[in-house]
Amino acid sequence: MSRLLLGAIGHVDHGKTALVHALTGMDTDRLPEEKRRGISIALGFAHFTLDSASATMVDIIDMPGHERFVRTMVSGATGINAVLLVVAANEGIKPQTVEHVDIAALLGLRRAVIAISKADLATPAEAAAVGREAAALAARAGLQGPPPVLTAAPEGLGVAELKAAIGAVLREVGPAVAGGVPYLPVDRAFSVAGHGTVVTGTLRGGPLATGDEVELVPSGPELRVRGLQVHGAKVAVAQPGQRVAVNLRGVEAARVPRGAALAACGALPPSEWLSVELRAVADAAPLRNTARLRLLLGTQDLEARLRLLDRDALEPGETALAQLRCATPVAVPAREQFVLRIASPARTVAGGRILDAETVRLRRHAPAVLEHLAALAAAGPEELVAREVTQAGAGGIALRRLARLAGLAPARLGEILQLLPVVLTRGRMAVSRQAFEAILAQLPGRLAAHPDGLPRDKVPPLLPAAGAAVLDEALARLVAAGTLRQEGGSLRVPRPAQEHARARQEAAQAARIAEALRQGGLSPPDPHVVAPDPHSRRLLDALVRAGVLVRAADRVQKRDVLFHRDAIASAQRILAPLLATPPGLLVKEAGAALGISRKFSVPLLEHLDAIHFTRRAGDHRVLAARRDAV
Repeated sequence: MSRLLLGAIGHVDHGKTALVHALTGMDTDRLPEEKRRGISIALGFAHFTLDSASATMVDIIDMPGHERFVRTMVSGATGINAVLLVVAANEGIKPQTVEHVDIAALLGLRRAVIAISKADLATPAEAAAVGREAAALAARAGLQGPPPVLTAAPEGLGVAELKAAIGAVLREVGPAVAGGVPYLPVDRAFSVAGHGTVVTGTLRGGPLATGDEVELVPSGPELRVRGLQVHGAKVAVAQPGQRVAVNLRGVEAARVPRGAALAACGALPPSEWLSVELRAVADAAPLRNTARLRLLLGTQDLEARLRLLDRDALEPGETALAQLRCATPVAVPAREQFVLRIASPARTVAGGRILDAETVRLRRHAPAVLEHLAALAAAGPEELVAREVTQAGAGGIALRRLARLAGLAPARLGEILQLLPVVLTRGRMAVSRQAFEAILAQLPGRLAAHPDGLPRDKVPPLLPAAGAAVLDEALARLVAAGTLRQEGGSLRVPRPAQEHARARQEAAQAARIAEALRQGGLSPPDPHVVAPDPHSRRLLDALVRAGVLVRAADRVQKRDVLFHRDAIASAQRILAPLLATPPGLLVKEAGAALGISRKFSVPLLEHLDAIHFTRRAGDHRVLAARRDAV
C-alpha cells in the first residue's frame, strides 16, 4: 500500500477542517475549545483511501491557521510529503496564507495541491482569480502541482476532483525513502488505561518495530517500544512517512517534554552547534550576524543565535552557509529542515536544512570551512560518503561520524561503503583504498631505516598523516603478510639473510649454554653466569621451553636452579633403586647418593615431586608409584 502524508495549510477560518472532513469523513477539531471557537488550535489527523483499486492511503494533518499557532503548524509540517493549500474564494490570499507557503518552501517541500474553498460564496470569476493568485504564490515558493480545484465542502463540490489532484501528486512524490535512523518528533504524549504512555508523531529516517530500544532525545532515558499503531490498527513495524502511535515502556507521559523525539539509541548525540544551509524569505528584513531567533525544528521551539559564515548580513531571498548556536543542545539527524522566526513582530524570516548536526564553532570566512559545507549541501548521501572518505585521506573517518553526516543508519552506510574503494579498519574507521595502499607501501621503507626495529609507540611519527586506527590496521596486515615482524613490543622489517645468520649464531650460543649446564651435571652453574645479558637470558628461556633445560625452584632460598635434562635423567637412574627400598631417602641421603650439596638436592627433589617421580612420606622421599609409605 502506497501512502502520502499531506499537510493542510492556509489562513485561519478558510475552511481547512471542513474540507478535510469532506475528504475523509473525520472531524479533526477534537478539543472543546476548538468546537467552541470554530477554529483549529492543535494538530488534527485524518485519513482516507484514495481509491479501492490501488488501496492508496492518504494521511492528512490539519494545521492551525492562526498566527499564534505557527509553532504548532511547523511541528505538523515536519515530515509531510506535500501540502494541501486551502484559500477561501471569498477572501483570497491572507497573511497566514503567505507565511504558511513560505514555511512549506523552507521545509523543503516541492509539491502542492491547491483547493479554493467556499467557492459557493464567490462568483465563478472571483473564485478563478483567487485560484490563479494562489497558484502564482505557490510557484514563487517553488511549490508545483496540478491546477487549483474549486470546492465547497458542505455541498461536496469539487471533492472528487480534489481527490484526483491528490492522487496525481502522490504518484509524483513517491514513497518515503528509508535508510536513516528511526526518528520521530513527538507532537502528542498521553496515557492510555491498561497500556501506559503513548506518543504520536510522523516517523522518518528508518523503520520502527515493536520491541525496539529507543532513546528519548535530547536528554531522556532509553525506552522499549511495547506496541505500534497506524490509523488505530496494530502493526509490528512502522515505516518512514507514516503517522505512528508508539506505546512506550519506561516513562510516564508527564515526563515526555515538549519538543522531545524518539530515536535509535546513541544515534543522535546532542549538540549545541548546528551547521546549516539557510535561506531568507523574500520579504523579510535583513538578518544580521549574531541575531537572536526562534528555531523551530521538528516539534521543538527554542532560542538560537545566528552565526553567518560567509557574510555579515543575509538579505531577503538570499541563501548562505551559517551556524546556529542553540540555547540548549538538540539531537537531530543531518538533512532535517527547520524554520527561523523573530519574536517581534512575530513572523517567519528564514529556514533551511541542517548540514552537520554534531559540530563545533567554526571560523567565519574560512575557505576550507565554506568549501566543506557547500559540498555537504550539494551532495546526496552516496556522494557525500564517497567525498568524506576521500577528503579524510590517510587519517580516515569514523563510521559513526560518517553516518551522522550523511543521516544514514549503520546498515545502509555499510551497503554504500561496500560499493566504494574503501578499507574498513577494526577500529570502525573508513579510509580510501588509495590512501591505505600508500600507507602499506611506505611503512616497510620507513621501518627499514631502523634495522633493530622500533617500539610500537615510535612508529606513528614515521607517517604523521595516518590516523591511529588506520595505522594499527596497516601494521596488523603487514605483520600477517610477513612483510613486517613483531617481536615483543617492537616492529621491524625481516631480513632473511641476516636473520639466517643471526639464527645460526643464536643456535650456537644456545648450544654453548646447554653444554655448560650439561657439563655442570647436578651441580650446574648459576643461571646469571651462563646467561649474563637479556639476549642470552631469552635463549635460556627458549631452551627451557624446548625441554632441553629444566627449571627447578628452591622455595626456601627463593631462587631457580637450571638442570640439563640429561642430569635429571641420570639422577632418576641413580635414585630409583634407593627410593624403592623402605623407608626411602632423606634429603641429605639423596644428596649423598648423588654427590651434591643441599643447595642442589632440595630443588632437584622438589622437581622430581612435581613430575610425580617421587613423593613425600614423612621426612623421606619414596618412588611415587609406591603406596606403602612408612
